[in-house]
Amino acid sequence: MVPQQAIRCGMAACPERAVVIEHRGDATYDERVAAKSIALFVLAALFEIGGAWLVWQGIREHRGLIWVGAGVVALGIYGFVATLQPDAEFGRILAAYGGVFVAGSLAWGMAADGYRPDRWDLVGAAVCLAGVGLIMYAPRS
Repeated sequence: MVPQQAIRCGMAACPERAVVIEHRGDATYDERVAAKSIALFVLAALFEIGGAWLVWQGIREHRGLIWVGAGVVALGIYGFVATLQPDAEFGRILAAYGGVFVAGSLAWGMAADGYRPDRWDLVGAAVCLAGVGLIMYAPRS
């Protein structure tokens, strides 16, 4: 078995807080880690985009402070969900999440507000999601 590798946390190694992932060369294991990561990106998008939408509704659509408060709570939860990613690199997670946010925002607009994206919206979202794949799941040396 290959020794375990500690993932750096932040800019400097901090072994007392390092996340330990066993690299087994097992495709199923890698797929499970990627599936967890993707699920967390979707969950983060629901909280962040949903929270922003609730604030928007509360302020711009005059639905009141309860909507704004619910949005603020959802945005706070988003911040915690992002920390659950298997990768410990803040910059990588947030950069990749940016692409998820773009595609998720279009999807939210379609579902919640009847927004009809044009082909360039869809192409742009696909490019963003391809970037997410490269940033998060490309093989690293």
